Amino acid sequence: MSLQTIIDFLDPVDIFQLSDDGGYKDTQLGRHIAVYDGEFPSVAEADIVLVGCGEMRGEGMEYGNTISPDAIRKEFYNLYHWHKEVNVADLGNVKTGATLQDSYAAVKTVVSELLEQGKKVVLLGGSHDVTSAQYGAYASLGKIIEAVCIDARIDLNMDSVLPADNFLMDMLTGEPNFIRHYNHIGFQSYMVHPKMLETIDKLHFDCFRLGKVKENIEEMEPVIRNASLVSFDIAAIQHAHAPANRLSPNGFTGEEACMLMQYAGMSPNASSIGIYGYHPDQDISGLTARQVSQMLWYLMDGIYKGKQEAALEDRSNFNEFTLAFAEVETTFLQSKRTGRWWMQMPDGKCTACSKMDYIIASNNETPERWMRAVERG
Repeated sequence: MSLQTIIDFLDPVDIFQLSDDGGYKDTQLGRHIAVYDGEFPSVAEADIVLVGCGEMRGEGMEYGNTISPDAIRKEFYNLYHWHKEVNVADLGNVKTGATLQDSYAAVKTVVSELLEQGKKVVLLGGSHDVTSAQYGAYASLGKIIEAVCIDARIDLNMDSVLPADNFLMDMLTGEPNFIRHYNHIGFQSYMVHPKMLETIDKLHFDCFRLGKVKENIEEMEPVIRNASLVSFDIAAIQHAHAPANRLSPNGFTGEEACMLMQYAGMSPNASSIGIYGYHPDQDISGLTARQVSQMLWYLMDGIYKGKQEAALEDRSNFNEFTLAFAEVETTFLQSKRTGRWWMQMPDGKCTACSKMDYIIASNNETPERWMRAVERG
């Protein structure tokens, strides 16, 4: 399949409608995005490829399509263009299928083709269960991945018939399985059954409680750096910062959400990022759409910063620290350009870590990130 074939699954963007017939100034992002608004754009130079999917039936809504991707675009296109080195293409919206499964299949086809082209795909999604189609793209290519979900809940509720409440079950336990490791960021304990956390722990997956993450959000950078799939439910953001989130008054601030997206931009591995759960009809003054648009801006900022990083093989650009802890000798690397950290595993490969892991190891203790990585093999 080629990029020309995926046109059949996509509806173009109406630039005039987005800009209220005004067009965009040279200082605005809308002028610098290669948009499918008549002619299908080339994605050859694109660092980010935007794809909308307004499918909401997985949340129990009767209709399949919402204007959520366009509401986000409207705000995103208006932002100032800062990152001249970061190219964005927008391929429009995935057509809504006759059934929910048809929509999943279309998303999977479009995303897998873009992944094959080596692109970083950003899904402006409908309901959170569209993540399963995002994952399906990797499965169809036979790629074994790490995945990160950022959400107030953990969508493993088998008492619900709605895919948006339990899609993780099939993603994490279905056969054949392509999830090497799963991380959940920002869950709120009172919304999660204690037994569910025990189950996830038995699978050697990692869950990070909201309060713990907010204490030291930088610890999430290596978690996101190691992941190929990133899925962000806006339910993870405080209602005050994303009024369309009616689930909880608590959560990440808008700035913290932007920081997590910046980490996804900096990650050389994060090849698909989905932002889900936005209901325009529940928004106030378009503030949630504006919040998501600013998260996308920070994703671009992260890509710009990631481009400054040296290759790990180029050791002159890294500070090297060799130390022993618990009868293990290993090397920690710190980038002179971005300050990020890596640690060398027993198999000789380097995995993303934080400065805190280095400090723990230098006190002759074993970092938990090290132990979990060794457990997974």
